[in-house]
Amino acid sequence: MALLLKENIKVATDSIKGNKLRAFLTMLIIFFGITALVGISSAIDAMKGSINSNFTSMGANSFTIRNRDMNVRIGRHGKRAKKYQSITYKEALMFKNEFAFPVTTAVSTMASFSSRLKFESEKTNPNIQVFGGDENYLETSGYELEKGRNFSPQEIINGSHVVIIGKDVEFDLFKGKQKALDKTVTINGGKYKVIGVLASKGNSMGFGGDKVSIIPLTAARQYFSKPDMSFTISVLAKNSYWLELALGEANGLFRKIRRVSVGEDDNFEIVRADSLASMLIGLTSKASMGAIIIGIITLIGASIGLMNIMLVSVTERTKEIGLRKALGATAETIKNQFLIESIVICVFGGFFGILMGIIAANLISFNLSSSFFMPWMWIFIGFTVCLIVGLISGYIPAKRASKLDPIESLRFE
Repeated sequence: MALLLKENIKVATDSIKGNKLRAFLTMLIIFFGITALVGISSAIDAMKGSINSNFTSMGANSFTIRNRDMNVRIGRHGKRAKKYQSITYKEALMFKNEFAFPVTTAVSTMASFSSRLKFESEKTNPNIQVFGGDENYLETSGYELEKGRNFSPQEIINGSHVVIIGKDVEFDLFKGKQKALDKTVTINGGKYKVIGVLASKGNSMGFGGDKVSIIPLTAARQYFSKPDMSFTISVLAKNSYWLELALGEANGLFRKIRRVSVGEDDNFEIVRADSLASMLIGLTSKASMGAIIIGIITLIGASIGLMNIMLVSVTERTKEIGLRKALGATAETIKNQFLIESIVICVFGGFFGILMGIIAANLISFNLSSSFFMPWMWIFIGFTVCLIVGLISGYIPAKRASKLDPIESLRFE
């Protein structure tokens, strides 16, 4: 049995070598189908991993109290559009002082979304986010210090001109040639002393984790003041148990601070870090389904092309089939030969398709600042699909070849 299988594989391989162009074009179709299926699906898995990593670094047991988006009226019978008032500094500070719970609470604001920092003749691109934060901001936002120190409570109260910069900012301004600590940089015309450098967080998924600078909250209010300036409250619990309890308490306290009457909707929103991650992962799952559909459609086209090529091959090799039958080959042997040939073509095309899919997925993963990964599930699915496509595409031609009459086949011209 093993000898017969080996012989069939040899005959199938010789046949593929004898029709190199035809076999190559068929493999190419399989290659593109498997690349689409494995590559896109694996890349989306990498994106999911990157999203999870980003939000885990923000604090899995954290939530944020922020402005509620404006309601938009849809249709005549919809509710009238309503714009909600921004969270003021006074409200945010009141919450921080009154929230008597075993959690870490921080108040922050986006001082500038696109600033340029300067040091002597060096300067960054105008894409640096400047945050105003208090002494707890680093902990609640998931940042870690690589060098230097955090703000002291006294610096927050006084609005001292000190700054903590991200890794990209350090590289742009100091080029690794000199130490950033204790140097004075310029932000929007103001001079700030560098007291800390953040550990690299990566700029994956567009979050710009290393293109940031953080100044004391009071300094941000004083020098980056703007109408309707909004503040964000971040709360970090020790574990998920305390998080669930803190959510309800936080909502009740902030409704009281914002003077929301009983029965009225909240004029703010509380967002959990893990719920935001789940929402983004849900969106990528839809994209994953689209990628699978594209891959399946491509593979259907590939299987039709392969079946057509195998039928042509049966016609071209009618005399060969007749000769093999005359020498004692059974119908089952002939059928297996053509099935194996079809599977070999699919497996070869699929192998290179899977390889290209892995490379493409890891290139995307690298750009998302994620580590190298091997999508074993999609590799297994890819090979399984190749075998199924090979069996389906080769079955009808193989059946037709096995039923040929040996006498008629030998007479075939």
